[in-house]
Amino acid sequence: MADLRLDPTPTDAELRAVAAGLEAAFERVHRERMHDVPILNAALGIKAIGTRAVEAGWLSALVTPWFINLMLLPRTPEQAQDYRTLQLGSTVVHSFPAGRFEFIVGEEGDLGRYQMCSLFSPVLEFESHGAAVITAESAIAVLFDAGLAPDAPQAADAGSPEQAAAARFRPGGEAIEAGKLSRRGLLFGRNPESEVVEP
Repeated sequence: MADLRLDPTPTDAELRAVAAGLEAAFERVHRERMHDVPILNAALGIKAIGTRAVEAGWLSALVTPWFINLMLLPRTPEQAQDYRTLQLGSTVVHSFPAGRFEFIVGEEGDLGRYQMCSLFSPVLEFESHGAAVITAESAIAVLFDAGLAPDAPQAADAGSPEQAAAARFRPGGEAIEAGKLSRRGLLFGRNPESEVVEP
């Protein structure tokens, strides 16, 4: 299990390049393999949100018409080699200030090996791209809020992450549109039984 802390050293140009590469890879997936899949939300585009450097690589929240995921990409050649040793479809647990989260190992063309943590899949409840972006921005911020960790005093009533996930927080479109998602529900309110739609 890796402990993910922020690394303040990357330049704005590096962050923009990582986000652009992630967006380009999934725009290609959308164009070539997902464009006619019936579960797509046509109101959503593809956008990498809140890209930053952490110990395990580059972290982004990625909005697409079929999912909102946390994405981890290797930042160094050594990390890229480490990612390649991971079996596709296996899980890696990472520890953030807000708690521990499982990422699934995937791979995509020029993007190479990556790790993803599903937040919403599918994303039919979002009424606009702006609402999805607000949700992704909030999810990235929540990851680094230690006050939302399962053992934090104000989180004690929610029980374990697994118990909280079982009590799914699925607000209606109006709540999402207004940006009124529960901060804890963004991460611990994911439905573990929902279908994860991968490219």
